[in-house]
Amino acid sequence: MSKNARITFCSGVDTVTGANFIFESFVGKRIMIDCGLIQGEKVAMEENGKSFSYEPGSIEALIITHAHLDHVGRIPKLVKEGYKGTIYSTPETKALAELVLNDAASILAEEAKRDGRLPIYDPNDIPAIFPLWQTVKYHEPISIDKLKIVLKDAGHILGSAMIEISDEDGKKILFSGDLGNSPAPLLSDTEAVGEADYLVMESVYGDRNHESREGRINKFRQIIMDTIEKGGTLVIPSFSIDRTQILLYELNNLVERGKISRVPVFVDSPMAIRATEIYASSQQLFNPTVREQISRGDDIFHFPKLEYTISKGESEDIKKIQGAKIILAGSGMSIGGRVIGHENRYLPDGKNTILLVGYQAAGSLGRQLADGAKKVKIYGETVKIKAKIETLYGYSAHKDSDHLLEFVGTASSKLKEVFVVMGEPRASMYLAQRINDEFGVMAVVPEKGSTVQL
Repeated sequence: MSKNARITFCSGVDTVTGANFIFESFVGKRIMIDCGLIQGEKVAMEENGKSFSYEPGSIEALIITHAHLDHVGRIPKLVKEGYKGTIYSTPETKALAELVLNDAASILAEEAKRDGRLPIYDPNDIPAIFPLWQTVKYHEPISIDKLKIVLKDAGHILGSAMIEISDEDGKKILFSGDLGNSPAPLLSDTEAVGEADYLVMESVYGDRNHESREGRINKFRQIIMDTIEKGGTLVIPSFSIDRTQILLYELNNLVERGKISRVPVFVDSPMAIRATEIYASSQQLFNPTVREQISRGDDIFHFPKLEYTISKGESEDIKKIQGAKIILAGSGMSIGGRVIGHENRYLPDGKNTILLVGYQAAGSLGRQLADGAKKVKIYGETVKIKAKIETLYGYSAHKDSDHLLEFVGTASSKLKEVFVVMGEPRASMYLAQRINDEFGVMAVVPEKGSTVQL
């Protein structure tokens, strides 16, 4: 980039969550990429409550890669503390972020009240951010001073974007955000890196690979069939955005093609239900295979015995349903939400199954289950685990190690340096070493709070 351009890694380093980076141009314009909540860690709420390491009013623009809470969760705090610039994202990210932030504000307020402290923001702070929010479509340029900014399809969740920033000399830096596990069941593939000089990229699964698509569908089907045969309940802690919609799509195909028995399936998450409505209205962003399936008349988010349970009463009534059933409920890492009640109810019974289908942050209940805990604390009480715990990370919305490396390979020969972020230390370091070895490109894992000159 031009002389004196630099990046500050405010957070989102040495951890998967809390994405927050500042790009400063040679003329001093400061552009922020994401402002996410730190999740899962024991000190998360303490960290989220701290003052920002920069003056919010000094930021020219905030550009959002996608609507997951670890990328948008501190925006209300940022605005509350003085940010007055424009917020940019795709239209779909804005729509989903409104769901995510309103849900988060209520949960944060409840947790703060329980812990006897003030929340970092409350529901009344949410409306103030949207007058600042401007939407742009993929490849529709944004001009800030002498910089050109373009959003490219990341293939991660609906509306997810990579942020490409170009200076007047044609030098480019690409912020990946989270990268989709392409080819994905619903969405288009991640775009290529292209002519970037610098790359800031995620590394959630930098040190491991997923099951193949065929393997994950077969394993998903087998887990369902095994649980049905025992007359048990399959509980799937599922992220409300994208993971739930992918699982519904796969269940729709399995049910309608007679690959599994028809049993009651419940989507027990108000936010997931509303997110599914946004997905259903955004079919132009689906991949060609899914669009063609829909054109034949298949309503991919509805099939026999599927119920969307909005109210708490409807959620409570699920336990009255006898025999085998499937429950998709949030949150995906079992940090909060309705899935906690279901896990409390179904974990002590050996005929039931808990299926983990995404990354489980250190310190979360989901991580404890994934790590083989024999008992856990729920609602302050000890719960013995007799249910079968299964993991199926092939449904992750993130690229695995091999595909992250493949993504770097889509960059042109002008790529000078890669900054590996948004991963646990082991995953980030492993991926950085692979990039160094494979491409001979300098790849580094920056320290939290560090600033690097480009």
